[in-house]
Amino acid sequence: MTENKVSKTHPDLQDALKKIPAINYNKMNLWLIRLGIALIPGPKAPAEVSIENIFIAGKDEKSKIRLRIYHPKATQTNTPVLLWIHGGGYIIGKPEMEDTICIQFVRELGISIVSVDYRLAPKHAFPAGLEDCYSALIWIKQNSESFGFDITRIAIGGTSAGGGLAASLAQLAHDRKEVTPVFQLLTYPMLDDRTALHRDIDDSNSPAWSQKSNRFGWESYLGEHYGADENLAYSVPARREDLTGLPPAWIGVGTLDVFYEEDMMYAQRMKEAGIECDLNVVEGAFHGFDVIDQHLSIVQEFRKSQIDALKKYLIG
Repeated sequence: MTENKVSKTHPDLQDALKKIPAINYNKMNLWLIRLGIALIPGPKAPAEVSIENIFIAGKDEKSKIRLRIYHPKATQTNTPVLLWIHGGGYIIGKPEMEDTICIQFVRELGISIVSVDYRLAPKHAFPAGLEDCYSALIWIKQNSESFGFDITRIAIGGTSAGGGLAASLAQLAHDRKEVTPVFQLLTYPMLDDRTALHRDIDDSNSPAWSQKSNRFGWESYLGEHYGADENLAYSVPARREDLTGLPPAWIGVGTLDVFYEEDMMYAQRMKEAGIECDLNVVEGAFHGFDVIDQHLSIVQEFRKSQIDALKKYLIG
C-alpha cells in the first residue's frame, strides 16, 4: 500500500483501507470465497426484532428461494416492507452478510424486511437471480395479510450487485404492473457492464471490488451478452433507455468506488426523466466502506442518509 493510495482516502477510512486484502475474484478462487462466506455467522438478533427463514417456490416451480424475514416484535399495525437484496457481484453472498444493516433498519424505522437468497452466477446466470427477486416481490403482495405487510408501502433496495438487481427489479415491476414499489434504495449499485470494459479506471483504492472482479462478475452474470452492443432487457439497468415512471430513488456511492461514474450518470438520467433521486456522494470512500467499522462517523452519516430516505419515501 503506497502513501499515495492512502492519501486519496478519507482520513477516517485510511486505517480500514490498509486492513482490506486485495482480492480479484475468478473461477479458481470463487469456491473458496463462497466457503468462507458460508462459515461467517450472523449477529444475534436483538430482543425487539424477530428473524425467520422460509422457502417459497421460484418462477419455474422447481427451484426454492429462501427468504430471511426481519420483523419488529412490538408492531400492532401493518408495517411498511423493504425487499432487500444482498451484494456480492452477482456471484457470491447470502442474506446473513447484511443482517446488521437490516436489523438497524427494523429497529430504527419499525419496518419489516424480506431479504432474498437469490441464485448466483455463473451457475445461474441472468435472469435467474432477478426472477428470484421478482418472485419474492410477488410473495410479499400475496402474503401481506398473514405477515402484516402494508402493500401500499413496499420499497426495494440493496448493496452493490444487490443494488443493481433492485434497479432492474424496479424496471421489471414497472413494466409487468403487478406490484408497485414506492421507493428504491440503491447503495453503491452495480449498474453497467460497460464500466468493466474501461481500461483507464483507477481501482487501487477499491480493494474489495477491482476492475478484474467487475469483469468476472459481469461475465458470469451475462455470459455471451457481456459487453455486447445489444443487451437483454432488464439484465443491465443502466442500459435501459427510458427511465420514466420508475419509483423515487436514493443512490449512495463513494468517489473512489469503481461504480462511481456509472452511479452518478444513472442518478442524473433519473432526474432528467423526472424521477426524484437523492444522491449521497461520500468523498474519499471506497467500495463497501460502510461495512468495515460501524462506529466511524462517516459510516454513521451514510447510514443516517439511508434511514432518512426510507422515512421520507416509505414511511412518510
